[in-house]
Amino acid sequence: VIYTSGTTGNPKGVMIEHTGVINRIKWMNDMCPLRKEDRILQKTPYVFDVSVWELLWANWYGACVVFSKPEGHKDSNYILKLIKKEYITIIHFVPSMLNVFEDALEINNSKINFDHSNIIAHLRYIFCSGESLTLHQVQRCHALLPNTEIYNLYGPTETSIDVLFYNCNDTNIDEICIGKPIANTKAYILDEHHHLLPVGAIGELYIGGVGLARGYLNRPDLTNERFI
Repeated sequence: VIYTSGTTGNPKGVMIEHTGVINRIKWMNDMCPLRKEDRILQKTPYVFDVSVWELLWANWYGACVVFSKPEGHKDSNYILKLIKKEYITIIHFVPSMLNVFEDALEINNSKINFDHSNIIAHLRYIFCSGESLTLHQVQRCHALLPNTEIYNLYGPTETSIDVLFYNCNDTNIDEICIGKPIANTKAYILDEHHHLLPVGAIGELYIGGVGLARGYLNRPDLTNERFI
């Protein structure tokens, strides 16, 4: 059970099934296969669903998990030092934290007068979710970390971590989208009558597939309405 943030009311317990988590992590490894040398930084508090793949992905596929200190995710300078010290290759950022991390990296680069690619060239992947990722952030990331791939992920608490993804590594990219469904997942744009809308129309996003939660804990009234 993972609880929603409560921004639209009281926090609700979402019942996530193991099948959805397995599908989500297997998809991630199919897209970005882990190497035995990979080291994933676990820095997300366990009350947030991102912590699930940080904890389990490396464990399932023979890589390494490195734990940050408590509250360490709030200190970009600490994170930068930890990436360098522990040779971290995979990390997650909420976009607002990515901004601060990019600032810290830029300052660090100017202080030691290194070429950007030599600072933490071993960082292979940055995954972002939780907020809107901007084109400027992506472009800045590519400039600071030319050897690092960046992906935008999207998923409400009512799904198994993330259900949509967008590859931000095309050199001709001119906008950042929430992307396409991951494996065994469907996404629909529907109107208020649950009719499918044409491409480009404005409507509501509906998610289907194995990643959809079972329902809300002890809330059958909401479950019947929201989980179809």
